[in-house]
Amino acid sequence: MKQSKVIGLTGGSGSGKSTVASALEKNGAFIIDCDKIAHQNMAKGGIAYDDIVACFGSGILAPGGEIDRKKLGAIVFEDKNKLERLNKITHRYIAQRVRELVLRSAADITVIDAPLLHKAGLDSLCDEVWLTDAPRSVRLERIMQRDLITREQAESRLKNQDKYDSFDKLIITDFETLTELEQYIKELI
Repeated sequence: MKQSKVIGLTGGSGSGKSTVASALEKNGAFIIDCDKIAHQNMAKGGIAYDDIVACFGSGILAPGGEIDRKKLGAIVFEDKNKLERLNKITHRYIAQRVRELVLRSAADITVIDAPLLHKAGLDSLCDEVWLTDAPRSVRLERIMQRDLITREQAESRLKNQDKYDSFDKLIITDFETLTELEQYIKELI
């Protein structure tokens, strides 16, 4: 069996990771979405649920007992130390699942879509690391529209995000059209 080429796709909030991942998927790549894995792990009964509730308290829970991600986000995006604590809990579980999926992938290209690729230690699984970025104003607009939050809340999220300095390809995602971005991605692979 031919081994899949593994691309690590990373970048901050609003940088266009999901759009680039979709373009890669259209070209036959198998996408491992670390945010989805994290959400599954945080769900009631999920592998990280108890650790997160123990760390941040029952105040982060919705009435049905699920973790209210907006409440948790309000806590961790205001305090870098609390964000680090959350990442420490979630990264080990995410990394375990990603390794399993990479090993099982039969696609020519497997993409690990992870905002904190390096911090989670997932870059060691990658043949290449692609960094997505966009002008700050574009990122702010994307975050506000996607998450239905204020400019101040979006600014706070960007303020607490890490800088990325280790990558093989930089993809600026402020193309005029989605078709232009998709064509660019097709040329890269």
